[in-house]
Amino acid sequence: MVKAVKLADIAERLGVSIVTVSKALSGQKGVSEELREKIKTLADEMGYTPIHSPQGSKAKSYTIGVITFEQYFAKFASFYWKMYQELATRAVRKNCFTMLEVISGYDEENLTEPKLIEENRVDGIIIIGRPKKPYLKMLYKYQSMPMVFMDFYDDEEHVDSVVSGSFYGMYRMTDYLIKNGHTRIGFVGTLLYTDSITDRYFGYCKALLENGIEERKDWIINDRDHSDGIMGLDYKLTFPKDMPTAFVCNNDVAAYALIRQLEEAGYRVPDDISVVGYDDYLYAEWGDSHITTYAVDMGEMAKVALSCLIKRIENLTVNTGVHVINGSIVVRDTVKKLN
Repeated sequence: MVKAVKLADIAERLGVSIVTVSKALSGQKGVSEELREKIKTLADEMGYTPIHSPQGSKAKSYTIGVITFEQYFAKFASFYWKMYQELATRAVRKNCFTMLEVISGYDEENLTEPKLIEENRVDGIIIIGRPKKPYLKMLYKYQSMPMVFMDFYDDEEHVDSVVSGSFYGMYRMTDYLIKNGHTRIGFVGTLLYTDSITDRYFGYCKALLENGIEERKDWIINDRDHSDGIMGLDYKLTFPKDMPTAFVCNNDVAAYALIRQLEEAGYRVPDDISVVGYDDYLYAEWGDSHITTYAVDMGEMAKVALSCLIKRIENLTVNTGVHVINGSIVVRDTVKKLN
């Protein structure tokens, strides 16, 4: 029996990723026309049969729309771009294609409907990152469209959600600092800006409470502005007069910005102040910062999100729920053990 040609076979021959091959053969953007033609030509030569063809695999194939928002795509490669790549790669393994649509800030404000939904081009959608409330409410008009939320949840409607274990993860990071002798611990993150920041704050509070440590409001530092969401090196952090010995940060971008601004202020990390982050993801342009952090398992999140969506596509009566994916502590160089 002749072995069926897979996308991975084509990718290996051309030295490109499976995602690139998938985009080229499905007509998606992000691939040059020259490379697209090479991929199509080689696919024909190798006898590749599209997975949606009746002559191909018996496994069902779906086109999955992935929607995210401009506010989460910074001028550098974002955490959510990496999350999309995980989704696209795992979708290919399930004989599915993905199509990405990034909603601009203008379209979000003006409640412009996603083209993927409006033009009925997909079998279901995964929404990465919480949109603003009016836009989310508008999306609920499409209840007949199978839908999964990723990295956020909404209590007002019954939609499958896949999130990282923000509460437990930040509890563990704060407890890690406490076990290293720190009792003066601050939190970096703008509360209520996202569900994950707020959940991580409560995890921080739980660790303090269990260890008899009083929370200090002057040690809660915003990492971005509510109005525009600007964060990282472009946002000036406000330090208290009486500094703690350690900070937990709601993500690694905040941790990196904190470390740089602490150094500019004359502090040494970790000799003077220890810093931990969250996500285990940092813009490649900033290099390796050696931040002790909590690694989000994006691969498992993508796997669960796809599984939920496919079940929803095949049977709209399945129960919905919030799926919490835990990660792990990654110990590096930004924490000093106190006596």
